[in-house]
Amino acid sequence: MSGFGPNANWRRNVLAGGAIEVRIAGLRFQPRVRSPQREEAVDVIAGYERRNRMVGPILRAVLSRLAGFRYDSSDAARYRLIEALPLMAFSPRDGDGG
Repeated sequence: MSGFGPNANWRRNVLAGGAIEVRIAGLRFQPRVRSPQREEAVDVIAGYERRNRMVGPILRAVLSRLAGFRYDSSDAARYRLIEALPLMAFSPRDGDGG
């Protein structure tokens, strides 16, 4: 999620081909990058919220502040959220995985 919106420098650089390496814990890989379609992005957010119910109030507060509107976890709010804070998908390129 681009916490600084669709025009964040890091996001623009990644989309222009600037993602050289992704590191997540002990995993390192050269990424394949894409912008998920609207339905997939909304599903990703909804799934995250289902798996992390305990942090729901904190998550809604943080996302509300970043997005600039009251985020209430409704489907309508999720669609609005991904316009304000678009998601990016990173996966290992073929033959790469750490």
